[in-house]
Amino acid sequence: MSNSNAVSDMSSYLAPEKRIFEYPKYWAECFGAAPFLPTTRAEMDQLGWDSCDVIVVTGDAYVDHPSFGMAIIGRLLESQGFRVGIIAQPDWTSAEAFRALGKPNLYFGVAAGNMDSMINRYTADRRLRHDDAYTPGNVGGKRPDRATLHYTQRCKEAFKGVPVIIGGIEASLRRIAHYDYWSETVRRSMLIDSKADMLIYGNAERPLVEVTHRIANGETLEQMQDIRGTAIMVKQPLTGWRGKDSTTLDAPGTIDAIINPYIDTTKTSQCEASNDAEPGTDVNKGAVADKDAVQTLLIKPMAAYEPVKGQPWFKTYAKLPSYDVVKSDPIMYAHASRVMHHETNPGSARALYQEHGNKNLWVNPPAMPLDTEEMDYVFAAPFARVPHPMYGDEKIPAYDMIRFSVNIMRGCFGGCSFCSITEHEGRIIQNRSEDSIIREVEDMRDKVPGFTGVVSDLGGPTANMYRLHCKDPKVEATCRLPSCVHPTICDYMGTDHKPLIKLYRRARALPGIKKVLIASGLRYDLAIRDPEYVKELVTHHVGGYLKIAPEHTEDEPLKHMLKPNMSSYNKFQRMFEKYSKEAGKEQYLIPYFISAHPGTRDEDMVNLAMWLKTNKFRLDQVQNFYPSPMCNATTMYHTEVNPLKKVTRDSERVSIPRGISQRRLHKAILRYHDPKNWAQIREALIEMGMKKLIGKGPQCLVPAETHAEALKSAPRAAKGKQGLTKHTSPRAQKMRRSR
Repeated sequence: MSNSNAVSDMSSYLAPEKRIFEYPKYWAECFGAAPFLPTTRAEMDQLGWDSCDVIVVTGDAYVDHPSFGMAIIGRLLESQGFRVGIIAQPDWTSAEAFRALGKPNLYFGVAAGNMDSMINRYTADRRLRHDDAYTPGNVGGKRPDRATLHYTQRCKEAFKGVPVIIGGIEASLRRIAHYDYWSETVRRSMLIDSKADMLIYGNAERPLVEVTHRIANGETLEQMQDIRGTAIMVKQPLTGWRGKDSTTLDAPGTIDAIINPYIDTTKTSQCEASNDAEPGTDVNKGAVADKDAVQTLLIKPMAAYEPVKGQPWFKTYAKLPSYDVVKSDPIMYAHASRVMHHETNPGSARALYQEHGNKNLWVNPPAMPLDTEEMDYVFAAPFARVPHPMYGDEKIPAYDMIRFSVNIMRGCFGGCSFCSITEHEGRIIQNRSEDSIIREVEDMRDKVPGFTGVVSDLGGPTANMYRLHCKDPKVEATCRLPSCVHPTICDYMGTDHKPLIKLYRRARALPGIKKVLIASGLRYDLAIRDPEYVKELVTHHVGGYLKIAPEHTEDEPLKHMLKPNMSSYNKFQRMFEKYSKEAGKEQYLIPYFISAHPGTRDEDMVNLAMWLKTNKFRLDQVQNFYPSPMCNATTMYHTEVNPLKKVTRDSERVSIPRGISQRRLHKAILRYHDPKNWAQIREALIEMGMKKLIGKGPQCLVPAETHAEALKSAPRAAKGKQGLTKHTSPRAQKMRRSR
């Protein structure tokens, strides 16, 4: 593939200064590639190493497969000539396990694993899980809560003075002050809490390669403050950058008198501070004395702002409300979240600056996405594609699920408000070449034990965004919308699936390949734009069942999810059934739904359940909404404000299913067929004035209470009706009473 073709899905606006394979190799390249990256000193001795240049600490078992973060990062740095060791799932109760490979020459790299450690360890109801798919034997408890914090502390204890760089999805989604579901508080940036030296967010290959080479060349992290895709602690904004407080970018409207979040705490004298203060501001206390002066204060830029012609974001940072402000003020939290999400397009993003008490956080704009040649380079590493031999025959469920799958792309432009893919991997799709993908399928066929000829998946974050991109490079580089497909598919977004169809046909034609299945999440609203793709998928790549995720049936929840309405699902269903019949196959759609999502009322869940019953669906598993860090839906959950719209003090409040009782009710309603849920559903239906749905017949959701059930529940009822926890916050209770 020529270079011009390789970068055809990128734009000149997003071209990096240096590609990841253009760096001179480090001297240790002479050692060559390791069969597995070493996990012990004995393995280092076998390789002839006296030390490691970089040591990666991870909360997952070490699986040398390109679906595991530690393998991708380790093999990438190895390809640059560095010696990389792995410390997988160490005992975090002391520093001893972190000394296992000796002192790294350059730095420790720390990640909690492929999953956020809190989501890995707790259910949506905050119950402790007893399993862990990323651990041999599926055993829980092999990593601590907030693993990145513990691992970083132990690395610093093990070898004082060695830099620690944190990354992975846990750190990436906690790069600024964020709401933490498990403690129900707003926590500081993980960079500050961990006391790490640098945070790298996103998939991180580009900044990681640059940082590693520069450290190897003798630079310190203090000399690398403006690398894209990194976050650092600073004493003041970087020299040469113009400041703009975030309310000038998206003013939250007139607010109550609060602590001024835009006092520059880096000033050394009261006189200097007073020069920047508006009338009515007490510079000694930092509090706004005159409420009428607040709005004037909030729209004043931090510094003289002279935009670069055509690129007003160039060398510009947005000063977010401070940690102290967003911790205590939900409206300012929602505002900060909205601004942060607007600054995620690498072509036009501003840096972010946020004060955390006497510490200041600087988040550089996102790294430029990898082009196709770079993606091929990353995936061409000599992965063993199996777990490290130290695990013997123990099963690692996460590996078993993906060992016969191939990742063909990264990123997602769907922007679903409950999903963190866009915040982590970005909206711009990063594609591998067809040749690279085919080589990996062949490699898997020839080397992986147990391969039977069935490829379990050719996909990624989404099944069918491969090679889809904006038709206008300038628009792609400057657009700040959260989704390219909501409320409808953008006119600039391409929907031609021909490259993907061609890939499917070539993969299944390979000798020794019996079947190529597609298991990644399918964007059916995109698929219906290309009937040829749907026919190809349904005819050749469905193994009896195809899982898709409409998530809900009702417009209000779907609007808050940024998901398409059910007309797209209905059209896809008709096409699926038509092409299945033409192929002579009995195949079924399996829809996925989310319960208790922000914007969902009890009545919405009942309507969804009635749709399920009418369509004869009985859900075995239901996912309750999980407020993971940084997602727009999590901001809704915390603040009861919709950050997808302009945030003001008068913003319409979002209905939040909050509290264990109501969240469990929403989940129970989706499992209307389970007799264990009938009493709870009946009670809720009566309270909602929907008693007509209790009884027999197709128009009823649950049967009436039997005499035996009444007798069984009598003692409980005698104690008094418990009631349902609708919303716990005073604001939400007031809102509900006013309806």
